[in-house]
Amino acid sequence: RLVWNTIRRRPELGYRVQGFLSDTVPIGEVVDGLPVLGRTEHICRAIRATRADEVIIALSGRSSQDLVEVIALAEDESVAIKVYPDTFQLITNNGVSIGDLRDLPLVSVKNAALDNPLNRVLKRGLDLVVASLVLLFAAPLMLLIALAIRLESRGPIFFLQERVGLDGQPFWMIKFRTMRPDAEKFGTWTVQNDPRVTRTSLDELPQLINVLIGEMSIVGPRPEQAHWVAQFRQQIPRYMRRHKEKAGLTGWAQVNGLRGDTSIEERTRYDLYYVENWSLLFDIKIILRTIINFITGRQENAY
Repeated sequence: RLVWNTIRRRPELGYRVQGFLSDTVPIGEVVDGLPVLGRTEHICRAIRATRADEVIIALSGRSSQDLVEVIALAEDESVAIKVYPDTFQLITNNGVSIGDLRDLPLVSVKNAALDNPLNRVLKRGLDLVVASLVLLFAAPLMLLIALAIRLESRGPIFFLQERVGLDGQPFWMIKFRTMRPDAEKFGTWTVQNDPRVTRTSLDELPQLINVLIGEMSIVGPRPEQAHWVAQFRQQIPRYMRRHKEKAGLTGWAQVNGLRGDTSIEERTRYDLYYVENWSLLFDIKIILRTIINFITGRQENAY
């Protein structure tokens, strides 16, 4: 209630509070003008129902385990998380930064570098410059690939596949159809000698269009199909945290050989490291390593 009363006194902060969760007040009851949306264990459902982009956790008097569990649930929903300082001493092994709600200081859990608007502008600028230059110089090659596809087999030149991107939202990822028309019968997870993937990854070039229109970034976690995301979020702690940033054409996991049929747990670990340690120089480093790997043919697990 202290948090809510502070927000009410500060409309200029721009918060539109949808409700709160309580383990003591009956669900549906209205308290101080706010409805009780459910119990703390219902936090994921409440986030989805209200389409919240930020959660403030105030579990005064609760155990550290309760706090850790609620934070873990909220992280799976790709929302910003802030904790009322009364429970600050309970947080361990979580990167935190101190912010404030004017009269009420709050703790941000795992505040990613790209939460900063200036950093997002810098990254978007790099995306536009790199994507435009690559498309300009690769245009003749892309035309040759398109012609080869048309001459070699029947079917469309491009292949569209729905993937999960920023904040868990779906988008259509574009690829050259460098595969057999019946390749999907081989399953949905790529393996060694898979007929659907080229070792040079030239089939990925059309994703530069996804980058230009803002659906993807040059560097970021590689996007997965929705059914894999649904499975991995249940199996891998903090998996959805990787969706706090745009999906990438290349990434920290990929330049370290984690592509194709490799450990998804290990890939997620690299993706989370990237998300939580982003910098413009880090992006440039990954881009340069991608170029070197492409030129030298050192694209480990490129299947």
